Amino acid sequence: MTLSIAHVTIDCENAGALAEFWSRLLETPVDPDPTPEFATVGRTAGAATVLMFTRVPDKNPGKNVIHLDLQASDRDEVARAIDLGAKHVGDFDEWGLKWTTLADPEGNLFDIAPE
Repeated sequence: MTLSIAHVTIDCENAGALAEFWSRLLETPVDPDPTPEFATVGRTAGAATVLMFTRVPDKNPGKNVIHLDLQASDRDEVARAIDLGAKHVGDFDEWGLKWTTLADPEGNLFDIAPE
């Protein structure tokens, strides 16, 4: 038996709104019928990884332990993410790698690194 990743699930306050941010950032459509309680991005587009957003009454406090690492061929993607509503957290150069950490509109961390 083999396992594969079905979804990356993100707990949030407003699933539809957060799905819209990620949809615009990844340039992948929000799947039909998003609601404040549940939404997905990439399922109907056939994306290799589908993001699933689920409204929860209380998110885990503190730093999230799983985050998305995105690769970009152009450094302008960091500025585009900020224009879409992300917050710049910091720039890092460690272990021979460089990346920028950002937070989405609900504070979930993600990184953008060069390819």
